[in-house]
Amino acid sequence: MSDATSADFTRDLVRWSETLAGIARTGMGFTQNLYERERYEEVLHVAADIKAAADEALEVRREQDHFVQEWMESIGEGIPGYVTPKVAIGAIVGNDDGEILLMQRADSGIWLYPTGWADVGYSASEVAVKEVLEETGIECEPMQLLGVVDGQRMGFSRFGMYMLLFHCRATGGTLQGHPLETSGLGWFAADALPSATAGIEWWGQMAFNAINGERSIATFDSPRPTVWRQGDSAD
Repeated sequence: MSDATSADFTRDLVRWSETLAGIARTGMGFTQNLYERERYEEVLHVAADIKAAADEALEVRREQDHFVQEWMESIGEGIPGYVTPKVAIGAIVGNDDGEILLMQRADSGIWLYPTGWADVGYSASEVAVKEVLEETGIECEPMQLLGVVDGQRMGFSRFGMYMLLFHCRATGGTLQGHPLETSGLGWFAADALPSATAGIEWWGQMAFNAINGERSIATFDSPRPTVWRQGDSAD
């Protein structure tokens, strides 16, 4: 098995485990039947076994019990207990010089456009504006939705997560990084990006096209031919 195939299979293991755990947690959120709750908890343990196997392949050591406890603590009741992907907001911010605003993450050292989790009480575009201002000190105006990205499918999230990626135009403010989240900050031309810029191969062209005035239809991940297993579908 090639390294690429092995990595794809490992990502599938993570996706399958999170899907099983999501089904079980949702079931536990809607049922009061003790027998059903016990069966769902068994499913959580199976999901934890799968995820632990994936982590071992990635050389990340965490015990199965850690996953089960984490999942159990996040179970709600009724509609709040219906497990869905988390939602993140990303902002491609451009200036009048055709440059992009990037920030260096304090925890990882990678460079990326401003991102943040969606907050209750804000629209998606309002979150984009808020995150850019909080993380960089720059004021901006949302111009268009560039796309919706499945973070787990793309391989940059270990759990179910959708990112809504906006193009925004800088309107004011002064570069000032968040003291806890940012270790570097700046405006960068397409040919002068930091070497540790994450994911540039999939979002770079789209970002600079938007910054340079190109309007486009929002992108999304196409459905996979076989969503739940490798190989051909059964006839």
